Amino acid sequence: MLSLRPFMLRGWLLLASGALALLLAITLGRRDLLMLAIFCLALPGAACAGLLWFKPGFAVKRRISPGLARAGSAVSVVLEVRGQAPGGARARLTDELPDSFYAAPSFSFPNPVVPRGPVSRYHYEVVPPRRGVYPVGPLRAEFSDPFGVAFLKRTLDDGGQLTVAPAAVELASISLSDGRGQDGSRTTKELAHASHDDAMTREYRSGDPLRRVHWPVTARHGKLMVRAEESVTAPEAAVVLDRRHHAFGDSHRLNQRLVPNRGAGLGGAGLGRSTSFGLLTTPTFEKAVSAVASITAHLLERGYSLRVLDHGGNPGFESSASAIAPAVEDFSGSQGTFDVAAALAALELEGDGGSVPGTQASESDSAPFGNALAYKLHHGRRRGPLVAVTGLLDDAAAHRLASIAESTQSAYALVLCQDISEVASALETLRRAGWHAAALTPSVPLELVWLQLDRSASLGLAP
Repeated sequence: MLSLRPFMLRGWLLLASGALALLLAITLGRRDLLMLAIFCLALPGAACAGLLWFKPGFAVKRRISPGLARAGSAVSVVLEVRGQAPGGARARLTDELPDSFYAAPSFSFPNPVVPRGPVSRYHYEVVPPRRGVYPVGPLRAEFSDPFGVAFLKRTLDDGGQLTVAPAAVELASISLSDGRGQDGSRTTKELAHASHDDAMTREYRSGDPLRRVHWPVTARHGKLMVRAEESVTAPEAAVVLDRRHHAFGDSHRLNQRLVPNRGAGLGGAGLGRSTSFGLLTTPTFEKAVSAVASITAHLLERGYSLRVLDHGGNPGFESSASAIAPAVEDFSGSQGTFDVAAALAALELEGDGGSVPGTQASESDSAPFGNALAYKLHHGRRRGPLVAVTGLLDDAAAHRLASIAESTQSAYALVLCQDISEVASALETLRRAGWHAAALTPSVPLELVWLQLDRSASLGLAP
């Protein structure tokens, strides 16, 4: 893509001078003025044609690091530009950035540090203010001819794509994650009751140490029996994120701008599907997404295997344009941490088609926190805790969510609201059903509310 501004100021002055010289040459009949007029008029046209015919053949390599950024953290962009400006003249390079990234960086080409080098290298840093999928580039060059008469703007590359995950905070260990080893495993405690001796032993095998022989059971069975190894269970947990359109206040499009798909992968080549980073969101939903980012990172780092679902029992990131595998709902290990963070980058509210608080869904299966979600959690046979991050809950939604706790080991809920009085009834309903529930308001940090979940009583309201 190129854009030609016909002439610079010097070019317009030459044209004006040529026109004046031509007029005087005709009036006075002076041949020398005619030659001057031809020169002044021909030079801008020749310079303009030369720029149009010029094929720069620039090659641009772009590296964005890290490939998956966090909101509020610096991102490094390195550009390597190989090519030649027309007539050896200098050029001005500008890398276009979204408006929220402040000023677009500009550079002189060739790089004055290595003016005779084959490659000009440039480096700059940006700090993305919020999560999303952002275009970085394209790189545009402004050329002029050696005489400084004409001007040409040319696009040198297609740019890259930057995926920014929500910022996560470090959470303290509470009851749902205590007792886990560094790898997240939990050893099953041996029971001291004699009635369980047989379940704790097995027959002696060659090589078993004699110190593990269980003599009372050996005497009872008449053959050597040894204590069984402690079993190690893989920790599991489920996270439910509410995405209902009206549960988080009035939504709006944030950072509206189209981002074309530029291939697969992170860090400049694109990620996921074509998208607009005009996310349908609210400030309250942004806090909910940050809470999910922190909770999932906290659990995955402790070795949990996570299932992430939305309020309807669907895969939690099915609608996220930045999800690497939208249909996947189970995550584990360091790869799971990466995949969840990437998917949260472009997660948004479900749109106007969702259920409105105070209305009854036509079918319990499709209702928020209804049978579909309960079936998913029960069918998955998750032995670990359930953590729900929700918006405002009406009585029907609160009762449906409360009933889900019956199929889980323990249940924890963070309810997003502007004021705790908005969710007092929902919190009481959840706590009466055995949930550890707390309200998360804009004025209270997530770390504090996370600790309150451990102290929240089964009945009554938290202070």
